[in-house]
Amino acid sequence: MDELLTIAEIESRFIDEWVLVQDPETNETLDVLGGRVRCHSRNRDDIDRKMMEINPPRRLAILFTGQIPDNAAVVL
Repeated sequence: MDELLTIAEIESRFIDEWVLVQDPETNETLDVLGGRVRCHSRNRDDIDRKMMEINPPRRLAILFTGQIPDNAAVVL
């Protein structure tokens, strides 16, 4: 995909998925406002594999468009 999408468009197209965004547009607090979707999947491992394929490395963001369950741990 080479289309520039807003965060609202990303969240509506890729529901409950992990999304790899290249050259994300961010605000002053680094919230992602949009960018170019390079990969999306329900499986986070697919995103990690695609991220390793991008050469040369670029500015990237990984988003999850669903709700994180209350009993899940998030490691940053």
